[in-house]
Amino acid sequence: MTTPKLVLSTPADILSAVPYLVGFHPADSLVVTGSAGPEVRLTTRWDLPADPGDLDRLIPLLRREAVTSAFLVGYGPGALVTPVVDEVTRRLRAGDIRVTESLRAEGGRYWSYSCTGATCCPAEGTPYDTGGSRVAATAVMHGLVALPDRGSLRRSVGPSGGTRMRQATFRVTAALRTCLAAMETGMETAADPAGPDEQAARFVGDALERLRAAIGLYASGGRLGDEEAARLGLDLAVIRVRDEAWALIDDRDAHLALWRDLTRRLEPGHAAPAASLLAAAAWQRGECALAGMALERALDADPGYSMALLLRQALTHMMSPAMLRDRMPTPEELDDEMGAPRAVWLAPLRALLTPAQTGSLS
Repeated sequence: MTTPKLVLSTPADILSAVPYLVGFHPADSLVVTGSAGPEVRLTTRWDLPADPGDLDRLIPLLRREAVTSAFLVGYGPGALVTPVVDEVTRRLRAGDIRVTESLRAEGGRYWSYSCTGATCCPAEGTPYDTGGSRVAATAVMHGLVALPDRGSLRRSVGPSGGTRMRQATFRVTAALRTCLAAMETGMETAADPAGPDEQAARFVGDALERLRAAIGLYASGGRLGDEEAARLGLDLAVIRVRDEAWALIDDRDAHLALWRDLTRRLEPGHAAPAASLLAAAAWQRGECALAGMALERALDADPGYSMALLLRQALTHMMSPAMLRDRMPTPEELDDEMGAPRAVWLAPLRALLTPAQTGSLS
């Protein structure tokens, strides 16, 4: 996705843009948006009241992103917002980062901490309306979304598969169990002379083709059918397939659309890889709130899922997505690092298909 150019020339423009930068309309929050020249580098948000220790990571984060200026918006009553705005402003100035504007918003009115004129900044606040603004219209036209609140964002990644998806998952699971049971015999037959490793290589190759086709489908505005979605969700249990999906993530909307769709539709116990990929795609686009919600889904499905734990650490420590993205191998490098597929690669999928894991589908 190419981030649209949002011209923010007034406090009302800033207040109109913030919900689209964080993905929802904040409440009891502090939002800091950092820029380098005209380019927005990042937007980060804290619940209020903020833990002072959390603020310690702000200046190192802004410096990593080469931020030279920032604006602050606090949402909530003055007693909640003003102390933390004052503290963040002090830290920014001490770090040689210019504060272009600092605002408090509550009840459809805003107050500017940067303005001292009673004419332009009355004591009762200035009314504003984000809905009909030019900035909001530009954001919507470019596909940005501002959900009503944080709960709406959480619901946007919640389970929504339904009975048809559950039945499709049952059929796909049964077929895969049969397929893997045949492979486990390790027997070469006249019908299929390949041994277990060659069969695994064919399985992984087919899964990678399904993955790439799915990305292309969502790039064209399409959507996987229920059985196709269930099968791709299970394919992702194979680490080589999951890592290919991770390596392919770029700024296209297709990745966010595909992994959000699968996160919602897959059976909860199958959702950890897709939800982690959604988190990676969202984080890369600067949608940290969505990334955090996706990681909650992933860790609900599998509390020990390594990719989700890694991304949660990165978000907690406010790492730049570029720090991890620049270290991601290409698909070709994955081939070099992992070598030829082996039957053992399918062990996580076999574990996922055991009756203990899928008993409710059987």
